[in-house]
Amino acid sequence: MLDNLLAVIREENLSEQLYHSLVGLEIEEQRIDKHGRLSRQPHPSKLGSRTFHPYIQTDFTETQLEIITDPNPNIGGTLDQLDTLQTVAYRSLEGPDRIWPLSMPPVMDHDDLQFVADHFERPAMRPYREYLVKKYGLQHGCLTGVHVNYSLPDPVIHRLYSHYTSEFSSLVAFKNALYFRIAQNFVRHQWLLTYLFGASPIAEKGFFDLKPEALHNPVRSIRNSRYGFVNLPQEQVTYTSLPAHLTQLQRLIDDGTYFSAHEFYGPVRLKGQANERDFLTGGIQYLELRDFDNTPFTGNGVSRHALYFIKMFMIYLLTEQLPDNLADELTIARAKNQEVALENPLTPTKFQDEGERIFADLREMADQIGAHTEHWGVIDDLEEVLMHPELTPAAKMLTHIEDDSLMAFGQSVAQRWYQERTATKDVLPQLRRLNPQSQRFILAALQAGIRFYQVRDEDGADLLMFTFDGVTQVLGERETKVDNPVTHLRRLFPDLPPLPGQPAK
Repeated sequence: MLDNLLAVIREENLSEQLYHSLVGLEIEEQRIDKHGRLSRQPHPSKLGSRTFHPYIQTDFTETQLEIITDPNPNIGGTLDQLDTLQTVAYRSLEGPDRIWPLSMPPVMDHDDLQFVADHFERPAMRPYREYLVKKYGLQHGCLTGVHVNYSLPDPVIHRLYSHYTSEFSSLVAFKNALYFRIAQNFVRHQWLLTYLFGASPIAEKGFFDLKPEALHNPVRSIRNSRYGFVNLPQEQVTYTSLPAHLTQLQRLIDDGTYFSAHEFYGPVRLKGQANERDFLTGGIQYLELRDFDNTPFTGNGVSRHALYFIKMFMIYLLTEQLPDNLADELTIARAKNQEVALENPLTPTKFQDEGERIFADLREMADQIGAHTEHWGVIDDLEEVLMHPELTPAAKMLTHIEDDSLMAFGQSVAQRWYQERTATKDVLPQLRRLNPQSQRFILAALQAGIRFYQVRDEDGADLLMFTFDGVTQVLGERETKVDNPVTHLRRLFPDLPPLPGQPAK
């Protein structure tokens, strides 16, 4: 199935379109107080309700922000929007709150955990949350990470399908085969991503009731190990085939083992349908890749290098043929990922030879599709990381450990990031081409939960597009030079609910 896919991509000149596969991000991060503990402040009052906010949500805890970008064909565009949304989040913090830069939560004692347990302001989610607390514990839900949403361009799928109509009964079946091949190969090579981007070497006091023996010394990624954000060992879901994956996941939901599909914490989730039964008929729309720790070495929580590499790696996973002994390989792959996650960050990985083969294959593919300079650069750089473990994020974090803790490091980074975000001349630095009043207007719109897009007219002038609840307003820059942005936004969008603590009008 799907033989010679790389040759077809070259024949159809689809490389450039594949470079522009859509990438969106979900960045989870905890708010902390001036002591570095989980914040006692409620969700920022400057932000619109989480029942509809498209960009800034929370998850398991009230202290956890989730920053969500739109899908974008360009990594630069994705990161620009993420940077703007992160700045909005920082400028919405109240009191001494800062953003914790690590996937593993800060020190938590009994009072911290009790506060997390007692404070949760999303009634519709409360039954699910209580179920998770009982099953996995409070600490499990305090972990954070980076999710990458990835989708292939529809024109690419249609062009490829014309070469495989004899193998597949429908376009949906073909699209599912493409996406699920990526998912299967992602699981096979998950260990490499854990090695390259793992950044959770230690846990702070209070995370474990009794620290496991395997974690008495720093590791590459607690979060991606059996001790991190994973399902119970007996509740794993297979990736041997799409029907088997969907059937097993639906059975776990139907028999009450999983509360819902949201409880599936596998390395790849299939996305785009309301329930598992619909994927075979409606098709996979995109993949959610869940393997990435927050990095403290870039203020957005994810690096440009990582995203450029993921773009190329996804093409590699798409074009790599699956082995005949797939079921066995997938079982071995899970064990490999566990081994790598728990390796000493300063030592070469046990699977370095295999990693070198993957990079050699990646280089051959990149050469065949005419990869751009930036893609070659990131392949070179990350192959260097493979050869030199001291360059991995986990290893670099070891130099910041004091008394078996990263608390001082985390607080220092959190304070520096806050200053960098809030002390700038521009309110929204990525929009510095716009005047200060327009930036403040956009800040107010994004805080309120109004979607924002920047476009250009035929003369190259900036047009600012704002959308809420199906209503779109397109404004020129001069129209956003107003004294009270919130008042003007409510004139434009009369149905916009008031912010918390504000009276309805």
